[in-house]
Amino acid sequence: MPSITEDVSIGNLGSLQTLPDSFTWNFTAADSLLPPSSATVKEFIPVINLSDPDVTTLLGNACKTWGAFQIANHGISQSLLDDVESLSKTFFDMPSERKLEAASSNKGVSGYGEPRISPFFEKKMWSEGLTIADGSYRNQFLTIWPRDYTKYCGIIEEYKGEMENLANRLLSCILGSLGVTVDDIEWAQKTEKSGSKMGRGVIRLNHYPVCPEPERAMGLAAHTDSCLLTILHQSNMGGLQVFKEESGWVTVEPIPGVLVVNIGDLFHILSNGKFPSVVHRARVNQTKSRISIAYLWGGPAGDVKISPISKIVGPVGPYLYRPVTWSEYLRIKFEVFDKALDAIRVVNPTN
Repeated sequence: MPSITEDVSIGNLGSLQTLPDSFTWNFTAADSLLPPSSATVKEFIPVINLSDPDVTTLLGNACKTWGAFQIANHGISQSLLDDVESLSKTFFDMPSERKLEAASSNKGVSGYGEPRISPFFEKKMWSEGLTIADGSYRNQFLTIWPRDYTKYCGIIEEYKGEMENLANRLLSCILGSLGVTVDDIEWAQKTEKSGSKMGRGVIRLNHYPVCPEPERAMGLAAHTDSCLLTILHQSNMGGLQVFKEESGWVTVEPIPGVLVVNIGDLFHILSNGKFPSVVHRARVNQTKSRISIAYLWGGPAGDVKISPISKIVGPVGPYLYRPVTWSEYLRIKFEVFDKALDAIRVVNPTN
């Protein structure tokens, strides 16, 4: 995690009247993941009703075409979504010094700070976040919310439970569209027998403050998620964009009560490339701040080997990705970032 004690504190971004040079992005750079903002198009990712009798087919088509979709009738109460959004706003409205009391350690994942992808980019991102990856958040909550500690911990625990149930439900349906089940994932069976869960979830609370020059700034740079899938709740201010090869950047406008789901690298590998790990980013605006809550789900123990599901590949193959341990893949991604999937791809699978 990069240092957050710099000349411009991320905790005070919303108060700035001009855009610092360290936050000014050059969108003319020849980077396929960062085309000019004018490359956005009026197209819409699918909205899928989870009560639809054809939900398995609809989810499979969306994963193949987009690597992302939106879901309605997902079973998560609006009151819980409102509660976790209110919790997020309460935290980010705190003075910078208070937020820094929950800062991430150099070795830890949990805590307050810049986006974890920040080291891969020359310029800084116009956002701040709080990552909740394990039980250590309880101590942080006790420090910053001594009076409301029990209340806010309860909201997070309920949110984690509901999201994990929804993620398992989505996983089952999406795998079903490929004609397989969780039982066909070799490493899932091994981890289950050892008492571990199939997937471990991380919650990331994100805040994108108002920006004096949003056309020259970036809230969250283009990237893919490493996990199986991500479930995102966004406030009523848009900013999320997904990249589609044929179309360019597509803005995902918020719909009340609807959640966004995107496929991550691990699902891309399991599907043998049938489901793309979607590139996405977040833009900012000049009129209203934006809150989003991401639930990043799925990832085995570090020593577990991941590879395409054999039943999907078939008896003659080819396997597009070589087996790697989960910790090895995360190390590769930390080193080469957006080239990680290419790094484990079999160069000539027909041989």
